Amino acid sequence: MHTPIVQLLEHPHSPPLYLKAESLQPIGAFKIRGAYNKIASLSVAEKTSGVIAFSSGNHAQGVAYAAGTLGIDATIVMPSIATTIKKEQTRKLGATIVEVGDGSEEDWKITAENIATERGLAMIPPFDDEIIIAGSGTAGLEIFDDLPEVDLVLVPIGGGGLLSGVAAALKLSGSKARIVGVEPELAGDAYASFQRGHIVEFKLEQTRQTMADGMRATRIGTRNFQHMQAFVDDILVVTEKDIENAIRRITLDAGLVVEPSGAVAAAAWLFHRDKLPTAQNVVAFVSGGNIDPIVLADILRRDTSRSV
Repeated sequence: MHTPIVQLLEHPHSPPLYLKAESLQPIGAFKIRGAYNKIASLSVAEKTSGVIAFSSGNHAQGVAYAAGTLGIDATIVMPSIATTIKKEQTRKLGATIVEVGDGSEEDWKITAENIATERGLAMIPPFDDEIIIAGSGTAGLEIFDDLPEVDLVLVPIGGGGLLSGVAAALKLSGSKARIVGVEPELAGDAYASFQRGHIVEFKLEQTRQTMADGMRATRIGTRNFQHMQAFVDDILVVTEKDIENAIRRITLDAGLVVEPSGAVAAAAWLFHRDKLPTAQNVVAFVSGGNIDPIVLADILRRDTSRSV
């Protein structure tokens, strides 16, 4: 769906931060865009055979929802470390889940590829795919339609599908907006890659420490990195404390339910504005809202902005 832009006011005399509320998608996250685009592009024979994906959460739901909408069987390989709410939602959407251990994303991928070969299923990759990137890019087109004067867009980074799609869509549509990617400090592989000019891979033992479970990918995709080099202006990192405080602000002041991954982009504007270009019309992506209610309640109870 064409998601709305919601205003987050800091005080009456300052310009608002605009939030691109992808948390309001049917699956609660932007991932439906790429998943639907990819599955809809398959041949009749591929659709008849069914699809498979590997994911720790929102991509799983996107594939399950898109496949169900098109009447296609879906199998999702999910790690045991995936959040309970995302596993439950994927099952509710009709997909068959194959759980694997707490290994790396490469292990999930290999398991999915083996099953795909055995059963003749079409693979729906999470981010490193031109059709997935193009689907994600539709969110950028919507921003350009709704707020053509936008001059700064902040986009969270997991594997890089959303950032690469949005950046390409805006820049190739003639937008003059600066595009900045944002990711957790603990999973700053895209930041390191952007700074060094080549893809840098982190260890899973490090990336899994971030609360932003949708951003625990250990490396960005090859195609995604090419898009970033061509269309992205900068990449920043934020702390875990920043993410928690952004969740509080978005939930209480904008009325949106947001998961940690979905709060990362706004955290850059709220707490690291000095590192960003000067701008009057700023859009930050709220990429998802699939947070465990107990976790959200705990975050809202404690004011991390006052902690040391």
